[in-house]
Amino acid sequence: MSERKYFGTDGIRGRVGESPITPEFMLKLGWAAGMAFKRAGQRNSVLIGKDTRLSGYMFESALEAGLSAAGVDVKLLGPMPTPAIAYLTRTFRASAGIVISASHNPHHDNGIKFFSALGTKLDDRLEAEIEQWLDKPLVVGPSEELGKASRIEDAPGRYVEFCKSTVPNEFTLDGMNIVLDCAHGATYHVAPKVFRELGAKVSVIGASPDGLNINLSVGSTSLDALKHFVVEKGADLGIAFDGDGDRVLMVDSDGSEVDGDELLYIIASQRFAEGSLKGGVVGTLMTNLGVELALKEQGIEFERAKVGDRYVMERLAARNWVLGGEGSGHMVIRDCTSTGDGIVSALQALLSIRKSGKRLSELRQGMSKLPQTMINVRVAERFDPLSREDIVSAVREAEAKLGEAGRILLRASGTEPLIRVMAEGQDAEQIEQVARNLAKVVEGSCD
Repeated sequence: MSERKYFGTDGIRGRVGESPITPEFMLKLGWAAGMAFKRAGQRNSVLIGKDTRLSGYMFESALEAGLSAAGVDVKLLGPMPTPAIAYLTRTFRASAGIVISASHNPHHDNGIKFFSALGTKLDDRLEAEIEQWLDKPLVVGPSEELGKASRIEDAPGRYVEFCKSTVPNEFTLDGMNIVLDCAHGATYHVAPKVFRELGAKVSVIGASPDGLNINLSVGSTSLDALKHFVVEKGADLGIAFDGDGDRVLMVDSDGSEVDGDELLYIIASQRFAEGSLKGGVVGTLMTNLGVELALKEQGIEFERAKVGDRYVMERLAARNWVLGGEGSGHMVIRDCTSTGDGIVSALQALLSIRKSGKRLSELRQGMSKLPQTMINVRVAERFDPLSREDIVSAVREAEAKLGEAGRILLRASGTEPLIRVMAEGQDAEQIEQVARNLAKVVEGSCD
């Protein structure tokens, strides 16, 4: 991945109007992807979905034109959650799925994610071939060989039924009062239907997208509005998605946040108790140490992958396990779906609640999170922080202070120009000071 010019750990992402997030690039990308898919001998059609950003309309048209120029048929889905595009790519037997989204980022950013014909992340070799085609002149084939475009009108309904199919037929949310926060994003029109059709009393916030308000003071990156609404409504719990619907966090009845680490623990524990957890659990380098300790206490094996759902999925596949995730709420449940899915993950957490007969606030008490501090240091260009001796020296010194009771992690974000500095251990004050000191060293190294 380090040799790629455009693709990062989660596709291509940046600020709208700045290279490569421009109409010209998207036109060329559509053509390059179409040529790569055809050369790979895959089916001659591609699905395109998007979140609710205003710029999505512009990039959708550009991608459509590029794919058509390559002789590839296009099926347009409109605003749909990222995991819905993965699912529909499989069911329509398409060559690939393309998502126009910058996930949890503000509206001024946008990006592109690809799914394979199996609804999984695109193979590294195919991404590399797309980049090779991007360096070639765009050549339009004969007019009789151009691709056609059509719209899939029933895409939302298909996805709603799929989400419901991931829980048992006898599962019901009757009597449960739930608040959904859709982040003014791609879940706004499907998530309420899923939970209402399963019997819950549903209140909704963050479901009035205007193209510019995606993730703005709502959603999984901003839980204050949901916390307030849950308490005000006397709801059993709240569920927050991010802009493209592949992440989920929850809020319990007293307004306390339940993050992805805790949800992962809840689902894993319930599945293990009933004997349906296949193998162990995969977290990431950022997963709170409390998760690992609590799972191992039950006899559940735990493994860490690099940060990013791509790497979680790789380790799950390698071990033939089914459950993994990140503290941000990005969970992978392989026996339900092929990629991270906020709605499906929320349903699995609710299934754990129903089967256990306990409230969310009770289930989360089974693990104790260790104090963890993360500081994002903005940089002009991403770089490997451990490639600089001054930073490495500071990390060694900090690790010596923490000893075996703590962890330190420095890494470059795969989607933004940030260096993430994380410290974790038993003493909250010490951890915060260590993280701040390391952040200052990183900032100084950039001067």
